[in-house]
Amino acid sequence: MERLVRWVRRHRWTVDLPLYAVFIFLAPGWTGQDPWVLRAIPMLFLLPLLVRRRYPRTVAVLILAATLVAYVNGVWAYDRGRAELSMAVVLFNLVQRGDRRFAALTAAGILALDVLWGIGRSPATQNPVLNVIVIVPIHFAAWALGEFFHAKAQLTAEENRRAEAQARAAIAEERTRIARELHDVLAHSMSVIVLNAEGAKLARHRDPEAVDRTLDTIGRTGRDALAELRRLLEVLHAGQAARSPQPTTAELRGLVEQCGRAVALEVTGDAGGLPASAALQAYRIVQEALTNMIKHAPADATGRVEVAFEPERIRIEVTNTGGQSPPAPVLPSSGRGLAGMRQRVEMYHGELAAGPLPDGGYRVRASLVVGS
Repeated sequence: MERLVRWVRRHRWTVDLPLYAVFIFLAPGWTGQDPWVLRAIPMLFLLPLLVRRRYPRTVAVLILAATLVAYVNGVWAYDRGRAELSMAVVLFNLVQRGDRRFAALTAAGILALDVLWGIGRSPATQNPVLNVIVIVPIHFAAWALGEFFHAKAQLTAEENRRAEAQARAAIAEERTRIARELHDVLAHSMSVIVLNAEGAKLARHRDPEAVDRTLDTIGRTGRDALAELRRLLEVLHAGQAARSPQPTTAELRGLVEQCGRAVALEVTGDAGGLPASAALQAYRIVQEALTNMIKHAPADATGRVEVAFEPERIRIEVTNTGGQSPPAPVLPSSGRGLAGMRQRVEMYHGELAAGPLPDGGYRVRASLVVGS
């Protein structure tokens, strides 16, 4: 039925052709004492119907007026079929468009004209009351059919609005995801670059070789950041299917080594059956935790990253000590780090706990549920 409604709406003029054919060949015929040109005048009922969708109220008024003229004239009064069909069509058109108030007025006019025809033409008919009543179901059917198509149109419009709302929500969610990815990539990489650049300035007179090593770290970090950004741009331009491989837990060691701090890494368990999306979230959580360490921990603070792959859960813990040197210069921060980690954890119905330690350090503990 839904497909039928859509087809009818798409091929309105094709559907109208049988209606016009019935209208033209509807009884009475062309015989009679009056000239055929005069008897063909009721065919003019067809003309307003051609524009009924564009001017529904105007066409309804014209059809009622033409019917009144026909019913009070002896020449055209008995050509009732075309008049009643025209009135049923305009009534259907008004109801289908949702103009029920004007449709009700039109229905009242139709009933009045039918009563007028019954009173005026009763002597010439054997059952005048029956001839009036028998035509009423046609107009009831026209109203009911109009309500059906109106309800279907409303349902289709509501489904379209719902689909558009879902599409907008999906776009917003994708933008949030990409913004989170950009934040994680740039915040970590830029923090590493700035930290190493500051360290190179301090060490250039004491240890020139350390400057070379630091510049190598800066270059490697910058290249990695560009590669990450390129992956995200591919997602934006080509969609999910064209996405390049995302960072996995196998790259955790490189992530730890490039942060420029003394950080120990311990990975336990088997990550072979880990979903790719879960691996990405685990990588990003570790990346954001290390970024927070680079930004906020003293220069001599040490860290530790522990990742445990269990049959149904991934456990992540990133800690750093308080250190003895003065706090590192404050780097710009968006304040979205913990919020981003919390969103990643929620995607896998896990838990996140983050807070300071008694020795002045900091700990981030997260878990991701990957099994049933």
